[in-house]
Amino acid sequence: LKEDVEESKKLILTLRNKAWCMKRKLTMLKESQEFVEKFEGALGKGRGRKFYAYKVMLTKKWMKFQRDFENFKTACIPWEMKIKEIESHFGSSVASYFIFLRWMYGVNMVLFGLTFGLVMVPEALMGKVYGSMPRKTVPRSDQGTAMDVSTLWDFGGYAQHSVLFYGYYNNQRTLGWLKYRLPLGYFLVGVGTIAYSYMVVIRTMARNANEEGGGDDASFNFSWKIFTSWDFLIGNTETADNKFASITTSFKESILEEQENRKEENIHLTRFLRVLANFLVLCCLAGSGYLIYFVVRRSQKFALQGLEDHGWWERNEVNMVMSLLGMFCPTLFDVISSLENYHPRIALRWQLGRIFALFLGNLYTFIIALMDEINLKLEEEKGVKFNMTLWEKTLYNGTWLGNSSTGPLLEVDPADVPRGPCWETMVGQEFVRLTISDTLTTYFTILIGDFLRAVFVRFFNYCWCWDLEYGFPSYGEFDISGNVLGLIFNQGMIWMGAFYAPCLPAINILRLFASMYLQCWAVMCCNVPHERVFKASRSNNFYMAMLLFILFLSTLPAVYTIVSIPPSFDCGPFSGKNRMFDVIHETLESDFPPWFGKVFSSASNPGLIIPFILLMYYVPNKHTKQIKPQESQAEKLKYIYEPLFW
Repeated sequence: LKEDVEESKKLILTLRNKAWCMKRKLTMLKESQEFVEKFEGALGKGRGRKFYAYKVMLTKKWMKFQRDFENFKTACIPWEMKIKEIESHFGSSVASYFIFLRWMYGVNMVLFGLTFGLVMVPEALMGKVYGSMPRKTVPRSDQGTAMDVSTLWDFGGYAQHSVLFYGYYNNQRTLGWLKYRLPLGYFLVGVGTIAYSYMVVIRTMARNANEEGGGDDASFNFSWKIFTSWDFLIGNTETADNKFASITTSFKESILEEQENRKEENIHLTRFLRVLANFLVLCCLAGSGYLIYFVVRRSQKFALQGLEDHGWWERNEVNMVMSLLGMFCPTLFDVISSLENYHPRIALRWQLGRIFALFLGNLYTFIIALMDEINLKLEEEKGVKFNMTLWEKTLYNGTWLGNSSTGPLLEVDPADVPRGPCWETMVGQEFVRLTISDTLTTYFTILIGDFLRAVFVRFFNYCWCWDLEYGFPSYGEFDISGNVLGLIFNQGMIWMGAFYAPCLPAINILRLFASMYLQCWAVMCCNVPHERVFKASRSNNFYMAMLLFILFLSTLPAVYTIVSIPPSFDCGPFSGKNRMFDVIHETLESDFPPWFGKVFSSASNPGLIIPFILLMYYVPNKHTKQIKPQESQAEKLKYIYEPLFW
């Protein structure tokens, strides 16, 4: 420091003799004077030595506080250390899945907070208690089996007649002393969850679009990694091992990128193999679609004959076939993709697209089957309303008719009152069952495909005819594409079914929480790094684009049922209305002045909404296009004129 101060003083004295332009002389003079004034006090020469020492102490304390606060923020990020450990051993491609899973967990926490705090809790605390009305009571014919394990496993019995499902909620306009409007809150929460999901997905995509992509185009890439990768502040053995593994994995990724850039291939053979691979994939998709169509047709026949006369497999055939296809088809696609010889990052996207097409066909086939069941329930509901006998009507509604002062009032237990099938609860139950079966299938796949396979290879390798570690079956690799698509389509089922089963976000939170720990353990204990370790795209916008597309496709069936299908007449918060959205008109007419209803009707006109949305998109886009050329031109001028002053 003393030498630097002396050099700065010497520069001040000899500055006028330098062959520099005046601007550079003034700049160097100012910098040198500031440097001397700042650091001369530390050497005991000049003003403010004590003040300087105090300032240095505060600066060090502030830097230490910032470092500790950054460490605290990192420690508060859920599962950050687990993900960093996985990234150091398996690369950024595998870690990107767990980052995506953590992001999905945060989104579902918000959805759970909305449904639990604004729908389930008000009904449980301020609504009518169980047994006070038919929709809140298990029918007399089902009370004997309402607590059986098989019934609760299918979410029937007491689980069906609880706050977990749509049919339990009352259509009473206000609840409790707070006058909480439950039907309106139920509808707005359903709309709000979808709107929040759109907002957070699009916002994440916009933020990621500004980040750098997966490739590192900097010059001297390997030199930078060799000389600057190690962190000399590491003082923990385990941290040092993880850092060493991370640097090794980073070199593998960069070497693969360099090999792929220099690779020469037979273009004609490659094209033929890629066409053949796509043909085989199309055959698999067509076969799975036909199988699901066949199973759905069988399930409809079983429904007409009565599911009580069939076994467990016949009752759950559609869910099981969809889960098995989702378990085995991705593996088959992975085998077929080995013919194409793509870069691993491109191969991952092709694999994601193929599994996406498979799951999309499965999901919409399931929705078509649900629509058929809804139509059957609506026909059954008409029959129930039409076939109510005069005795039942008199018994239930005629309590106050023709009563004399000497006759007792007739009372009917809510469990004995005839009721409709409540198609909304049926839809919610189907989505809950599908979510549970998909979760169990995923965990079963981890147990069989990863854990038992690794145990077999580990302990039987010494006494087998060939090397099990490098031959068949070998240790498994983490299936990035299958797990990512499983997360995306499971979230699609949550978005579609949450309106009819408010418990779905809570179930999904438990699923994601357990999956994080179980899959982290399986990756570290049972899997090996990919043979071709590659660098993942930092933006992950490909995942987000598929999630946004699934969100859009999940919104369509929910909107169709809300707008087009009449609600059940005796269950749910919208019973007694022609359409579910009539609760908005009822609120506008009862709680707001007439002029506000007219303004709302005019503002909700699609002729105004669509141009407004297009304008919101056009103005920022136009502004961005105007700003970018100006910034680019300013940068060019900076590089042109800066050498003239130096």
